[in-house]
Amino acid sequence: MAVTVVEFTDPGCPFAYSAEPHRRRLQWLYGDLEVDWKLRMVVLARSPQEYVDKGFTPDRQAEAFERISAQYGMPIDLAPRPRMAATLPACTAVVATRLHRPELETAILRRLRLRHFAGSLLDDPATIAGAATDVGLDPAELDRWMAEDAVRTAVDADAAAARRPMPAARILDHKLANWSGGRRYTCPSYEITRGRDGVTISIPGFQPFAVYDVVMANLLPDVERREAPGSVREVLEWAGEPLATQEVAAVCDISRDEAREQLEQVAVPQALGTDAVWALRAQQRAAA
Repeated sequence: MAVTVVEFTDPGCPFAYSAEPHRRRLQWLYGDLEVDWKLRMVVLARSPQEYVDKGFTPDRQAEAFERISAQYGMPIDLAPRPRMAATLPACTAVVATRLHRPELETAILRRLRLRHFAGSLLDDPATIAGAATDVGLDPAELDRWMAEDAVRTAVDADAAAARRPMPAARILDHKLANWSGGRRYTCPSYEITRGRDGVTISIPGFQPFAVYDVVMANLLPDVERREAPGSVREVLEWAGEPLATQEVAAVCDISRDEAREQLEQVAVPQALGTDAVWALRAQQRAAA
């Protein structure tokens, strides 16, 4: 691989979810042959009480979701949740999948996110079981994996790594967050390492796409980037899963309104809060 991107993220973070269009565009431009993506779970909350202790309530969460969805365009159900939810169980499900079925790690993170931002609670066993079923895992087997000592150790290692930001990241202190032992990465944060010489660049916190674009161009000046897709159909075929309007727009480098207009001609929307995710009609029939 030309570069390895270590992404510090969490299924419950609305900013990490809102950054998905940027990640999709980078993946389109550079492809899997140039970039190896690795996930590390930040573990934003080990219990609901952690949110409560910080004064974060379901009403405040709903207000934040409304603001973030309006600003960044990703679909979110804006109804207040019945309570705050820990993210540890969902993070554990992602790590357990990484250790046992690594090819499904990114997929289960995606399904957990979609369920969360559609209104489900991330620490509800039904949410995790549903995400497992979505990606073809046996929920009972995933539950057994999640109880393993090796999985718990790996979750703790992810969380610990997120709480050791690189010195360069500390210069952008406003992109970091507090924890009891100091400062940690916010979601999503990237550490990007070039394979040939080990040069590593830290990108803390959610950034405009231009930041990621400039860093990748400097690390990979000799890599030819893929041309923009010819159609929204091409993007959905490439992704192989339903995408939000904003994700398609980002990959195509067009407006969300333009992307929606084109998607309506070839794809079926599945309502999700403030907008929808889209699947090609053929993909929708196959899933059914």
